[in-house]
Amino acid sequence: MLLSATPPPGPRPAREARLYEEAARHRGLAPPTGHPLASITWLGPAASNPALAYRVGGDPAHLAESRRWIEAAVRLPHWGRAHMPDHDLDAGWLLHHLSLALRWIGDDLPDEVRALLRYKLLLQGRRLYEFAVASEGRWWSSSYWQNHNWICYAGLATAGYVLGKEEWTRRAKDNLGRVLDLLPDDGSHAEGVVYWRYGVPWLAIHLDLLQEAEGVDWWERGGFLSRTFRFRLHQTAPGFALNVDHGDCHDRRSGHSAGLYYRLAARYGIGEAQWLGDLASGELLALEAAESGVRPGILPEAYLEYLWYDPSVTPVRPTETRAFFPDLGLLAARTGWDDGATLVSFKASPGGGHKAWDTAAEHRAELGWDTLDQGHHHPDSGSFVLVSGGAFLAVDEGYSNRKRAAHHNLLLVDGQGYADEDRYHVYQDIPHERQARQRDVLVADGGWAHATAEIAAMYDPALGVRRLDRTLVFTPAGRLVLLDLAEADGEREWTFLLQSDRPTEALPDGTRLIRSGEVTAHVRQFAPPDATVTSEVTEVAANPTSSTPGLELTRTLHTLRSSTARTASGLFLTTIEPGAARSAEAVPCDAGHGVAFAGETVLLSPAARRIRTSRVVADAAAVLLADGAAPYVVAARRVELDGRVLLDRAEPYTGRVG
Repeated sequence: MLLSATPPPGPRPAREARLYEEAARHRGLAPPTGHPLASITWLGPAASNPALAYRVGGDPAHLAESRRWIEAAVRLPHWGRAHMPDHDLDAGWLLHHLSLALRWIGDDLPDEVRALLRYKLLLQGRRLYEFAVASEGRWWSSSYWQNHNWICYAGLATAGYVLGKEEWTRRAKDNLGRVLDLLPDDGSHAEGVVYWRYGVPWLAIHLDLLQEAEGVDWWERGGFLSRTFRFRLHQTAPGFALNVDHGDCHDRRSGHSAGLYYRLAARYGIGEAQWLGDLASGELLALEAAESGVRPGILPEAYLEYLWYDPSVTPVRPTETRAFFPDLGLLAARTGWDDGATLVSFKASPGGGHKAWDTAAEHRAELGWDTLDQGHHHPDSGSFVLVSGGAFLAVDEGYSNRKRAAHHNLLLVDGQGYADEDRYHVYQDIPHERQARQRDVLVADGGWAHATAEIAAMYDPALGVRRLDRTLVFTPAGRLVLLDLAEADGEREWTFLLQSDRPTEALPDGTRLIRSGEVTAHVRQFAPPDATVTSEVTEVAANPTSSTPGLELTRTLHTLRSSTARTASGLFLTTIEPGAARSAEAVPCDAGHGVAFAGETVLLSPAARRIRTSRVVADAAAVLLADGAAPYVVAARRVELDGRVLLDRAEPYTGRVG
């Protein structure tokens, strides 16, 4: 598709209009005469989009526009200025786009322009290739789970195929094979949604090139590509415009890639991807382009949208409301997809996810290579994001350079977050056994969601934390229950943190009100009864790109802190109810812990697995009840409800009973 500029058969008038519009977008700009301090990645698509538009429509104005940006790019002595000139993203982007431009319109360029472009591509490709060879085992050359690796090698491959440089394409192909084998089979991505949309399209680009140039079909190699749209979908906020911002996320509107959606839809027959691609390139396009903090952004992907759109795929509006991605330990649950729905996203895993964490440890031990770059990963295992009614209620920090657990909806021990935090590469060089994980996961589509995050290992061993387990329950009505169990060798102060965009408000009944625009939620903490509650401002600042040193993002969080007296064991039982009404009440329990809402009851015992109330006798981690529906249980062996035995078995069972 890419090399031959040949899309799947069928009409594509909207995609063609998008291409022509993008091809003309820079006509009022003067190309730079010298290398700006900021990134020049945008120069590539400024040339390639009008080149493709000329191939499609034949308008000589598009040919002239492409030539204008080609000449500007090839006359720069280096691609990249502030960070790793010739050896990083600027070089990868421009190699890809200008090589395609040479392939598409080279015969229509003046001889001297074509020769200069070819010479420049050979020079820059050699520089990038030699750096990749020399730096193997360090930085992006062998950072298999990282966007720099995918972009630079895809750029090198494009140039190699266009220029006939087999050593470049061979090395890029070998790397791509390793990447596909090592990426998580569940399709999740630890760098977060923003870097998913920035990086994953380049894997699809490379696969497209490989299939067209060599006849090698690796689209089914590994499970990542076929399943990654589902991961991206479930990190979409209700209403589809915004995204959950786990990991390094510049903002909440930098998540869509219509071109990638179309390619995944075409290859794997995913109607939901086709549907979201139409939405992203149509109704959502203007706001995504205007408000995204990531450049070049979604607009330059017009060439991918045109070439990858397959009109034979029928769009299907998403309906699945619960999903769990085991490699990243990510639980996502929602009440629906409309603007007024409620969503929670809850994660816990080792840095980079289980597969990357274990494999990178093997690389260090066997090869002495550092292959897992963790710059965009956060100390956020056990944290969650809550969205309702189009508003973010419990929020994440977004992008940060000095990453801290205190910036997330987490727990502190004696005021301390994770061991070895407060730095950019927060997981670098820490012991392999320092891992968080999820257990006791229940995903009931259209109903309950439950998981327990084990995060004790993430704290300084000197604190003597033996247990720090967070159980999260999402009810069918969109209410949230959190149970935090903590144990240490000695007395500690345990602190519960809740981040919001505005300060929470104290109400007379002891609850706190989260307010975001017109949307509200009630926070009630049933335990501990004697907590010290304060509210403070937390400032998070970051430069999200080394290629633009002057760029700085600042986010202000409002942090609700609830701290225990010093004790060897701590317990927090908290509910968050979106909406104006508050119905949460404690359920008297002889064993376990319980909360009842209007029509819903949550009974928990994640450690002892013993629940005793006036209605329920259970040996289980959780019993979840909704009026008019069969109960759900987690890790249950025996369950009696109102004197009737619903379950009695030797092995723990999770699911629906009765």
